[in-house]
This record gives sequence, structure tokens and C-alpha cells, in this order.
Amino acid sequence: MIINFLRFRFRDEVDEPTKAHALSVLRGIASSESVVFSVIGQDLGDPAAGYTHSYCIGIPDLAALARYLREPVHCQGDRFFLPLLAKLSRSASSDDLDPGLRDRIGALVRQRLEDDPEWAALLAGIPDVQLG
Repeated sequence: MIINFLRFRFRDEVDEPTKAHALSVLRGIASSESVVFSVIGQDLGDPAAGYTHSYCIGIPDLAALARYLREPVHCQGDRFFLPLLAKLSRSASSDDLDPGLRDRIGALVRQRLEDDPEWAALLAGIPDVQLG
């Protein structure tokens, strides 16, 4: 199982109805067949860190992650969601102890960035982003 965890904060000018719609878009992404569970809502970490919301999904394996990264609902959702963000942080974990897994996940993401320059530009447009 691969767990992908995003913490984020919307830009100050984003109104509440738009935030609510963005969370709905994220729920749509998380309902794709590659995702086995999700938690989307408020971030419960230290408020001083500056995050207000989080998105956590479980993906069964690397093949499912490869599908997830390219699913149309994910690609379209990111085009709406990412421009709304002031801050984004990503972390991941897995119960798969293969020491090469991190590198293979990184390769999938790098390939998506190369294949989709618009996605890369959207990520680059977030003022404070950490995709560790």
C-alpha cells in the first residue's frame, strides 16, 4: 500500500464556496478506481505550520499509482485545484519495504512532469511547495 498525504492552504483570496468546490473536486479524484481509501478535510497538524486542509489517499501498488497519476479525473481536477493553493506539502509512506520504491515513484512523477508541462507549471506556480 502506498499512502500519499498532502497538506495545503488555499490562497487568501479564495472564497468559501470555491474552497468547498475544490474539496469536492478532490473527493472526485479520490473516488477513482486506483484509490482504495481517502480522507479529505481539515488539517489537524500544528496551526503554526500554516496548513488548513489535507488530502490522504491509499493506493494499492505502483501500477495503480501509475494509473492514478494519469487518470483524466486527476489531471482535470489538478487544473482546477492547484492554482488555488498558497502552500502545499507532500509526503508518502508504504508498507512495501522495497528500498527502490521511492525511486520508482519519483520516476513516475518525473515522467508525468515531462509529459505534462502544464501540470509542471501549475505546481511551480504554488508560492510555497514541498513535494518531498
